[in-house]
Parts: sequence; C-alpha cells; structure tokens
Amino acid sequence: MGTPDVVVSRDLAPPVPDTALTAARSERGPRLAARKVIQTYDADEWEVFIEEWAISLEPTYAQVRRFGGPGDRGVDVAGFMSDRGFEGEWDCFQGKHYDKTLKPSHAWPEMLKTFLLPVKYPRYKLPRRYHFIAPRGLATSLAHLVSTPTELQREFIAQVEKPTAKPFKDLDEASRGSVLELARITDFGMFGTVEVLQLIKQHGTTGYAAARFGGGLRERPRPPLPPRELRADEMGYVRKLVDAYQERYLTTDSVEAVEGHKKAGAHFRRQRESFFRAEALRSFARDSVPRNTFEGLQDEIFDAVVETVEGEHADGLERLQKTLELAVTAQLSANALIHVTEPADRRGICHQLANDDRLTWVVAT
Repeated sequence: MGTPDVVVSRDLAPPVPDTALTAARSERGPRLAARKVIQTYDADEWEVFIEEWAISLEPTYAQVRRFGGPGDRGVDVAGFMSDRGFEGEWDCFQGKHYDKTLKPSHAWPEMLKTFLLPVKYPRYKLPRRYHFIAPRGLATSLAHLVSTPTELQREFIAQVEKPTAKPFKDLDEASRGSVLELARITDFGMFGTVEVLQLIKQHGTTGYAAARFGGGLRERPRPPLPPRELRADEMGYVRKLVDAYQERYLTTDSVEAVEGHKKAGAHFRRQRESFFRAEALRSFARDSVPRNTFEGLQDEIFDAVVETVEGEHADGLERLQKTLELAVTAQLSANALIHVTEPADRRGICHQLANDDRLTWVVAT
C-alpha cells in the first residue's frame, strides 16, 4: 500500500523526545543506523516517533492526536480531516513495536478493535485509512494479505466466525454479528502499512530528525531583504531604536528623521536587515529542529547580554552597541542552531528580544 499524505497543523508538535537537540547531538547523533535506533525504542517512544512523523509532514489534517496507552480504543495516532474528529474522516496509524515482524495474529486483534469502534460507539466512523507501522515491518504472510484486500477481508471474516479463536471468542453474539455485517460491506483496501525505510526517509524531513539520528541540519536558504515599508510586527524594536537615535542625534522621534540622518539612517538599515535575518532563522528552525529550539537560542543570547543591558552606559545607543557586540562574541555552544547562525542573526535576535519587551535601550531615569 502507498504511504499516506499525512498532515497537521504545526502548533500541535509533540514535545522534544529524550533530550533537547544540542549542537553535538545534531551533528553526531546516536552511533547506530536509524533503522537500528528505532528498534531500541519501547512501545511508548515508538508512538511518539510515529506522532513526530505524522505531525511534521505537510499540513492536511485539521489535527493529529496520539491516544496510545490504556483506553486508546485501538487508536495509537489519529489524523483528523476536520474538527469533527472521529465523527468525520480520519486516518489511523497503529504502532506495533515487537522484536519480530508483524504477523496476521498480531493484526487481527487491532483490526477487530477498529470494527468495534462504530459498533460500541455509534458516533465513530471507520477510518478512511488504517496503517500498521512496525520497526521490523510486516511478516510475508501479513504483507501478502494487506496487498490483496479481498483476501484480507475473507481471512478476517473467517477469524470472526471462529467462536474459539482469540480475541474473537470474547465477543457476545450481538457484537459478533455487527462486526461481521460491517466487515462484509467494508473496503479492506483501507488497511495498509508504511515501510520502515519510507518512514525514516519522511521523518528525516522533519524538525525531529537531527535529535534522533544526527547528521546535522540542512543548508539555510538565503534570507530575504527587509521590505521598504515597516511591518506591524517591527514596531516594538523600531520604536526602541528611534528612542536611542533621538537621545543622541535627533530632535524628533520620527522614523523619517532617522532614515534621513547620515549615521542613524545607515545604522537603522543594518538593524532591520539583522532583524529579518533572525526572523528567517526562526522560520528555518520551525521546519528543521524540534519545537522551542529557536526559543532556547534566544534565551541563551538574553542570558549572555542581560548584565550588559542592565549596566551603566552613557546613553541608550551605547547600551545597544555594547549589547550587539557581546551578542556576536558570546560563547554559545549548546544549541543546535549555532552551526547555522551568523553574527547578523545574533544581532537580529537582540532586536527580537527588544520586540518582546525583554530588552530596552533607553532607560528612564
């Protein structure tokens, strides 16, 4: 079966697994090959890995949720096509982390749970797609069945009809009849698998890959130049820059006066370029490293410069200049983004921090 087109909103990203993505970890990664690494996971970590894979592909789902654990009703990870959840179209990704390949005997209980969902809970719909995901893949017998939906349907129905076969022997007759009725009218082409190599390849395009497997970060695209007109999201740091220029150079607090001033104008243009470089780095981080990695870099730079910002200075512009100099030379080594961060990015992060009211250049006396 083909790999599904998986999607979700990016703000639903799962927490960073295991440890934060440090610079060293992003480069070296574990000593095992990726295919061997995933075989070392326990069942819970395997579900988290599947969630990362599903949630970080191009958006198609309204939401991706992980339900693994007691009470999951046979759903490890679900991709919902709408805000109707299980009442609308949805896809099921079932993680089975065994030390052997997945056999039909492993699949029957999970498939039964799927058919019991709408039987026990009438508001639930059968999934549009149901994919087994196992680190060692499917056994040949199950792979053949999944590749021939009619045969898979016939075998599943035969299992349901056996009153002594596990797990079907625990069904009451009403549930057995309802499952058989539903199975007979269902297209078993909905059942499939995601092959391990394809899973790893697709996971490799996400922001979680370097944390799990190393290999470094992809190359950053060239950052855009700032637009001629100021954007609404620039007004915080721009106002603080204007205050600093006015304190030393100007008699008015207008941006036009800053842009027309020989020294302040050239400096202002460089600061806007730095801000937009930092914004480009933020966007790059969103698709390349686990959530909060960029925010971690901002925090490191803040910690490096805050004592300087709070120190005594002749005026606000001197405070700004000393802060930017320190941000560029500060010894930062832990964050994975260090390998793709340039001096202008660090200066721009200072302006992001000013934008967020964490740094200020002109201090009221």
